[in-house]
Amino acid sequence: MSISKKSAGSEGTPQKVAGLLDRDASILDFNVRVLDWAKRAEVPLLERLRYLCIVSSNLDEFFEVRAMLHLAAHAHHDHKGLYNSETFKVNYSKAAQLVADQYKLYNEALLPALEKEAIRILSHGERNLAQKKWVHDYFVREVKPLLVPVGLDPSHPFPQVANKSLNFIVQLTGKDAFGRHNDIAIVKVPRVLPRVIRIPTKVAGPGTSFVLLSSVIRAHLSELFIGREVGQFSQFRVTRHSDLAVDEDDVENLRTALRHGLQHRNYGEAVRLEVSESCSTHLSDFLLKQFKLPEAALFRVAGPVNLVRLNQLIDLVDQPALLFPTFQASYPKQLQRGASVFERMQKGDVLIHQPFESFDGVLDFLREAVYDPQVLAIKQTIYRIGNDTVMLDLLREAVRRGKEVTAVVELKARFDEEANINVAEQLESVGAQVVYGVVGLKTHAKMLLVTRREGKVLRKYGHLSTGNYNPRTTRLYTDISYLTCNPQLTADMDHLFMHVASQSRLHRMNKLWVAPFQLQRKIITQLDAVGTAAAQGQAAKVMVKMNALTDVDLIGALIRAGQKGAQIDLIIRGACMLPAEVPGYTDNIRVRSVVGRFLEHTRVFYFVAGAKESLYLSSADWMNRNMIRRIELAWPVEDPVLRQRVVDECLNLYLQDGRNAWCLGPEGQYTKLEKKGRHVHSAQAILMRRYAADASQKK
Repeated sequence: MSISKKSAGSEGTPQKVAGLLDRDASILDFNVRVLDWAKRAEVPLLERLRYLCIVSSNLDEFFEVRAMLHLAAHAHHDHKGLYNSETFKVNYSKAAQLVADQYKLYNEALLPALEKEAIRILSHGERNLAQKKWVHDYFVREVKPLLVPVGLDPSHPFPQVANKSLNFIVQLTGKDAFGRHNDIAIVKVPRVLPRVIRIPTKVAGPGTSFVLLSSVIRAHLSELFIGREVGQFSQFRVTRHSDLAVDEDDVENLRTALRHGLQHRNYGEAVRLEVSESCSTHLSDFLLKQFKLPEAALFRVAGPVNLVRLNQLIDLVDQPALLFPTFQASYPKQLQRGASVFERMQKGDVLIHQPFESFDGVLDFLREAVYDPQVLAIKQTIYRIGNDTVMLDLLREAVRRGKEVTAVVELKARFDEEANINVAEQLESVGAQVVYGVVGLKTHAKMLLVTRREGKVLRKYGHLSTGNYNPRTTRLYTDISYLTCNPQLTADMDHLFMHVASQSRLHRMNKLWVAPFQLQRKIITQLDAVGTAAAQGQAAKVMVKMNALTDVDLIGALIRAGQKGAQIDLIIRGACMLPAEVPGYTDNIRVRSVVGRFLEHTRVFYFVAGAKESLYLSSADWMNRNMIRRIELAWPVEDPVLRQRVVDECLNLYLQDGRNAWCLGPEGQYTKLEKKGRHVHSAQAILMRRYAADASQKK
């Protein structure tokens, strides 16, 4: 058995192709677009702060997952290959500029704006005597008992510092209790302590006042070192490579191996060091040496080293006017609350556009299956189910009622490994059949299959989705849920469940495209057909919406089709390696990214080749890992009414968005569309109004 940290290029390193854009630079550019929302004066203030936190969280993940190969190439002075000294410099400098922009915005725009709303984050110097006394009492009562400062000497080496934890480095003068000159100490701050603390109104005065835990400790460092004088000091935070991998060919129990690996995740190789802006060179150099990092991996920040934790402030402020107006998703318009979902599916497929329509329709489908005595079996994939227990409770109830429940739990869902292990154990404890998919592949497909006895036949009802079975993110992400009892589609789903559980040969598919078997090939075939139609002067169009485009073979197929005259519009939220509108190369390919209130997550593939029109929904982005290293699926929308609905709502509206769209240029730069006027619209805003109107008409 062996557990290792997976390399940053773990999804598969494609061959280097001239003219393609740098993937990691593109990921960082996406976060520039997210940060733009924090800059917008028309966005409610606490939501602006939330976008700032989202960028910090995204940057954390970028370094945890993507930085290691760049850093290793730099350390070995490697100037060749996909990751090299130059990519290290480019991406670390781009990240540094993004961080600098964040803190500039935080200090110069958001803090003053919060102050105008009587929301204050008080530094030690801004606190009056009564506030200082309250903070001191809080420190003595809640904080100090949990702090254990470590003075460094040969018997007290530099302590293990966990990934993304808050710490202080302190330089001391004088001698310790034993007469020695150990002048450096480390103070580790436990995660259990809240990072944002609200001061009681009777002490704070009018408005709402907070102190940050880092400020509380900073003001009382001297109380941790009795008999010594505190000189220079700084808060610091180290980010570590944290992407787990399992050598599945060498483990007997995947769940046990992963749980063991999780114990070490917080102590991977360091990839970034954050310190206070005022940190002395002496102390920062000392830390860089301890963590074996180059100077370029040092980030000096003008504020708290972890902006993500400011999310706690948002939750502690009771001012609804400073948040987005509450959006209440409508019940799916093709369903009727309280009526049988099975009976509706028998009349035709049902499409649910989340979050504009609620996930309740999917839950009602599962709930009806659980309590229907004619339902014999339920099979479901679980990639990210979150902390909401509704779906888990329903599956356990199904087992209790004697139904055969099979759950394909993907234990290797990045950063959800522990939650999924817990889900697996809870389902197994009540008697569900739990399997972990195919060795070497992540099961990323989203499907739920119900087998029901109807007279003398067994009929299957299925749910397919572009997103996860996570009730929380279904309120925040745009996705498509698809309910069907099409016998060919449900037979394909059943065959795929059988393949994943038994690892037997995959049955020939009727409708589904499945990775890693034929999904990539099927897409390329479609793109080549569009290109052939274009060359013959026929209608030729491609419209694709997804999260990322980095697969070299698929990019090549898009370029070929475009060079033959096909008109191609790509709506790519995040990383895109295809340069758009390069004269003589990608003239007919346009790429835009839409960043809105909800996270764009829908995957839609639309092809027009002459008289043939086809549209597929999918769980997969066009990335090498999705095509080669995952169980993914795409399914056709053959009902012309539903197909046109997807084209209108997921493609055309987004291609007409003039408020939240950014266009990709030939050099890899994104330019925000700056359309003005009454008729300039946001796709998400239109859909919110449209579905709100539908809901009111239903009432």
